[in-house]
Amino acid sequence: MNSMRTALVVDDNEELAALIATMLRRKGFEVRTANNGLHGYSSYFRDPTDIVITDIQMPELDGVEMMRCIRGVNPKVQAVYMSGAIAKYQEALDRETSQFAAKVINKPFSGDALMDQIGL
Repeated sequence: MNSMRTALVVDDNEELAALIATMLRRKGFEVRTANNGLHGYSSYFRDPTDIVITDIQMPELDGVEMMRCIRGVNPKVQAVYMSGAIAKYQEALDRETSQFAAKVINKPFSGDALMDQIGL
């Protein structure tokens, strides 16, 4: 039985997604990445993960919309939202944090701050 934790990192900034994936792999995670919300949802649907770390503003499907779709598959998945425009999505993020205990981190952020949000 594989006890490795799994993560999906979704960001249209592929360099940032790769950097976060590397940090998580060093913490023992099996990690996949996607470059927009539609690909993120498809990836999660095919192979669910323990946690989704997602940008909010992305093409195809924004992070909040993507998580609504994912929550249709698994309402208990852990989510960390990251964005430089949190105020624009504040109402939806407030709902996510109160209903699903989602975490929110403002871009730019340090690796340590992100790991704190994930609980590592």
